[in-house]
Amino acid sequence: MNPTGVVVAFLAVLCCMISEVRCLSFMLPPNVKKCLQEEIHKDVLVTGDYKLSGAPGHKTLLLVTDRRNNILYQKEDAESGKFAFTTDIFTVCEICFKNKVPRGMRGADREVFIDIKRGVEAKSYEDIAKSEALKPLEVELRRLEDLSEAIVNDFAYMKAREEEMRDTNESTNSRVLYFSIFSMVCLLSLATWQVFYLRRYFKSKKLIE
Repeated sequence: MNPTGVVVAFLAVLCCMISEVRCLSFMLPPNVKKCLQEEIHKDVLVTGDYKLSGAPGHKTLLLVTDRRNNILYQKEDAESGKFAFTTDIFTVCEICFKNKVPRGMRGADREVFIDIKRGVEAKSYEDIAKSEALKPLEVELRRLEDLSEAIVNDFAYMKAREEEMRDTNESTNSRVLYFSIFSMVCLLSLATWQVFYLRRYFKSKKLIE
């Protein structure tokens, strides 16, 4: 296999390893709110495809917000659909479903299906190929280029987090060291004071000379 083929195969394996797909389902009881949280890096495309099982009289609110409580997507009577947004900062996105049932009505659980994709997996390369008139090989190279950029960004983020944690550990170790020295000085001072105090006391009682 030539070197180019090796690189393409390696990147394809990495693509499978870091595929950012979140597909799940859960039951949503009446008048109950359930939320999913997802950490998203800056400038990352996020898409979601959702579908709820039928339930007459039920109205389910779908609300997607970031950690600043900005509304990224909202649907009052969610049944099925899609949403997409791009983050402008590193944030924690919260996807909430709240099932509302009229008072006096006996409701049943609704099953929620949601498929969340982000990064490279969220991009539609078919649309990119049509809009830019790209050939299949060019589309694959574009996808691998985006994947490589995502990998570099992930490594840069992990390096920054490692440096932050290292600084925190070093700061904590320094504080523990200073506190230990301070504690030892206090104990030695207290022990010395007790020795002199007892010596003076025993001398006043003429128990020692």
